[in-house]
Amino acid sequence: MTVIANIDSTRPVTTLINVFTVAPEHQQELTDLLARATEETMKHRPGFVSATFHASQDGRRVINYAQWESEEHYRAVLADPEARAHMREAAALATDIQPRLFRVTSSHRKEGPAPYGNIEA
Repeated sequence: MTVIANIDSTRPVTTLINVFTVAPEHQQELTDLLARATEETMKHRPGFVSATFHASQDGRRVINYAQWESEEHYRAVLADPEARAHMREAAALATDIQPRLFRVTSSHRKEGPAPYGNIEA
């Protein structure tokens, strides 16, 4: 099943943008770990909406863009032992982690069909 992630400023969600700094030789390992953690744990927790991972072209950053129904749902997953185990694994691969919570204030799209199709998450 394909899930389409829509960034929508009218939805009252909490957005996590987490920037991981990583040695280039560990970037793929980190993105694989984050994807596995999401499939195995995060997406099964109450309030999970979506997660998308971005790998910088220089190999030094991985960005996790995730949305939760509320800040309370996000905070609950931080206390979850299974989720924390995945977070420790990610922290062991990264040299720096900068998680921040945001709210979407606006979203802009080109009119008509997207030039590259839908954005899939």
